[in-house]
Amino acid sequence: MPMLERAVMGFKDNEEMVDSFRLFLTSTPTDFFPVAVLQNGVKLTTEPPRGIKANLKRSFAEISDEWLNRVAQPKQGIYRKMVFGVAFFHAIVQERRKFGPLGWNVVYEFNDSDLNTSFTMLKIFLDEQEEIPWDALVYVTGIINYGGRVTDDNDRRCLITTLEKYYCTDNLTDDYFYSESEKYRAPPYGDAQSYRDYINTLPEEDAPEVFGLHDNANIAYQRAESDSMVTKVLSIQPRVASGKGGGLTPDEIVLEKAKQITEQIPANLDRAEGLKDLFKTTNNLLPSLTTVLLQEMEKFNKLLNIMRRSLDDLVQAIGGFIVMSQELDDMYLCLTNGVVPPNWEKVAYPSLKPLTSWFEDLIQRVEFLQSWLTGGNPNAYWVSGMFFPQGFMTGCLQTHARQYKIAIDELSFAFEVMEAEEPSQVEEKPQDGVLIYGLFMDGARYNREQRCIDDQNPDELYDRMPLIHFKPTKDYVPNPEEYSCPMYKTGLRRGTLSTTGQSTNYVISVELPCPQEIYAPPAHWIRRAAALLCQLND
Repeated sequence: MPMLERAVMGFKDNEEMVDSFRLFLTSTPTDFFPVAVLQNGVKLTTEPPRGIKANLKRSFAEISDEWLNRVAQPKQGIYRKMVFGVAFFHAIVQERRKFGPLGWNVVYEFNDSDLNTSFTMLKIFLDEQEEIPWDALVYVTGIINYGGRVTDDNDRRCLITTLEKYYCTDNLTDDYFYSESEKYRAPPYGDAQSYRDYINTLPEEDAPEVFGLHDNANIAYQRAESDSMVTKVLSIQPRVASGKGGGLTPDEIVLEKAKQITEQIPANLDRAEGLKDLFKTTNNLLPSLTTVLLQEMEKFNKLLNIMRRSLDDLVQAIGGFIVMSQELDDMYLCLTNGVVPPNWEKVAYPSLKPLTSWFEDLIQRVEFLQSWLTGGNPNAYWVSGMFFPQGFMTGCLQTHARQYKIAIDELSFAFEVMEAEEPSQVEEKPQDGVLIYGLFMDGARYNREQRCIDDQNPDELYDRMPLIHFKPTKDYVPNPEEYSCPMYKTGLRRGTLSTTGQSTNYVISVELPCPQEIYAPPAHWIRRAAALLCQLND
């Protein structure tokens, strides 16, 4: 054994290593540690257990009566209730990950250090304060301990709202339950073993209701698992097949698909065909929405040109006229499996659709822009059909700012959900603002009778929204009793963190009524992860 390795392991020059000797290492990187030791060692990782019951059992495995008694007697009952509450919160935030975007927009690696730090801070606050500082506890635990890992604003909002369910005065009583089924609660005052005994009585399978989600969340979870499995199967299927028995070879299949797509690709959008009124300038400036239209046209034309060129190159590569590059090979595999090729996806709008429905959607988007270009500003806008909906929102505000001579920084949108379900039902444009359509609600639905947000119907994952009036308003202040519903481009919800601090997948938040005397308060819909989507995945 080399001298350095022996020194690191603590062996002297005249000692031999015992067969039963074991060396445990952490994952902290160091430059001086010998690589040979790491290569020959067994690597172990620990992951949180699956399920709330297993997670709680792990959290309470090493908690003793002495540990529970470390707070002075008058507050021991409060301390134990809150310890169980924060441990339950820890299990919730970890288990929400399995629900994908309904759980968190971004997958976060919460770990035991977050929980242990929260326990420590809880003890300090109870020892130092006569009254329980709820706001400080929520801030330190939610914003600092756990929130320090969270990069998405809407995830942080969900995290804090979830924590407030366990850090509250109601949690100090014995009749406060964490779920509507009343299967989960903080057990009465007792020793450490009594808590472990209670945890053993909890269900093995966790219903979505304990996370604040609708039962439909299980369907979304199972569908995501199935899609993942299908994707893996497609990625490993053999690419060589014979055309015997009347079947087509892979080359013939790809050539046929390439021919069909090439024949149906729409023509480029041409400004020369546009309505002249769209391009009338004021003070040498084009109307803001016309600028948005031109930007959208440029992006779509770029995508259409790349599609035509790459399809032509692929046909020639299959025929042996040019070299099959890696890009064309990836495109070949994607056309075989019915997936949007990476070279198209790179310049296209965000979408999770398979190739066939993606191409149909592309044709509809180009038709919408062509109609806008030749027919003028429509009565209602298909916000989902745009590359960059955020730019369209800015264009609407800028139009209003120019018309009324108001600084654009003072404007924001107020919202009204209309009765009209289709753009064909709209006979004229609104005087101020725009009507938009094409949105779907995920995690909830819009109740047409009560005109407010409501729980989903069983087995209906998405609800198509009526038209919504986006009204630019000066110094608009959102109603805190309404639910601020985030709008995303795709059901994935996750995107790249932009310089604004928002995900590139996020568009805007729409205020939706949720009267508490009829239905639940906004916190209920935050835990439900209710959101508006510009497009579905199929």
